[in-house]
Amino acid sequence: MGISADTSPSQVGMREPPAGQVDGHDKTASNAIIPSDQRVPNHQKMFTSMLAGGVAGAVAKTTIAPFDRTKINFQVSNQRFSTKAALRFLVNTTKHEGIANLWRGNSATLIRIVPYAAIQFTSHEQFKIMLATEPGQEHLPPARRFFAGSLAGITSTTFTYPLDLVRARMAVTKKDRFHTVKEVVIKTYRTEGIGTLYRGYVPTIIGVIPYAGISFFTYETLKKFHSDTFETDITALNRMSYGAIAGACGQSCTYPLDIVRRRMQTAGVIEGREKCYNSILGTFKRITIEEGFFRGMYKGLSLNWIKGPIAVGTSFMTFETVQQFLRRFAVFHE
Repeated sequence: MGISADTSPSQVGMREPPAGQVDGHDKTASNAIIPSDQRVPNHQKMFTSMLAGGVAGAVAKTTIAPFDRTKINFQVSNQRFSTKAALRFLVNTTKHEGIANLWRGNSATLIRIVPYAAIQFTSHEQFKIMLATEPGQEHLPPARRFFAGSLAGITSTTFTYPLDLVRARMAVTKKDRFHTVKEVVIKTYRTEGIGTLYRGYVPTIIGVIPYAGISFFTYETLKKFHSDTFETDITALNRMSYGAIAGACGQSCTYPLDIVRRRMQTAGVIEGREKCYNSILGTFKRITIEEGFFRGMYKGLSLNWIKGPIAVGTSFMTFETVQQFLRRFAVFHE
């Protein structure tokens, strides 16, 4: 998901072209594109990572937005989840509200995910540099690989959490309840207080630490395995596949905390639940008693196994592709 700021294209699966050529073209034919990011200063690497991360997050989330809305609706209710019920929700939403409403809340998602992904990818690169045991280290030791991912997740979540709450509330309410992101923020502040914008933050962070750590660790480990095992370059399809595996592993391990987070985020906008789900342990206990541990705490996980790997794989692939493309341009070189 992230690439060390001191990593060259050959280290992330891009082989240097023959001397004098760039992607099969003579260097002298164009000075606009340069084959390596070795001359990109760190501040430009941060800038290109932020751009690439924002694009990656937007593409990934837009792709799976209908599945995301479906998952959230089951997470915040006590309705039993099944593939049939999920399909029924998609069909009924399309029939009664229009197909565009399957992307309801996606604008709030994009407002959150663009800075979230930009901060996450960029901070991951910087944490990799900080945690390297020697300058220019290509791969961190396993424990530090996990730690770098966790720190990146904590950083991005802390800065963008209120927007995640806004997205969740827009996804589970009718359009006449909240029309814009600004309206959600103002109404939440006036009726529930400013602190509500960070309601569910603690379980989110508890979940982000292993999720981001496992995701980054798995992705970086699979890339290292590929480089050590195969003679071929790491292709876009490889990145998507490795990212999908990383996403599936991370989400499966931390899914119950995602359920708790969603219940706490949306309690104030679902009738009859205004005073429910006020604490992590209380929410966990209530769900387990009313719905059972596996049925309640893993509700919608099968849907997540579809949308999660697609989203994470697309995000990893888009990030590295866009980042490497940008760093070839001379404008980002010293």
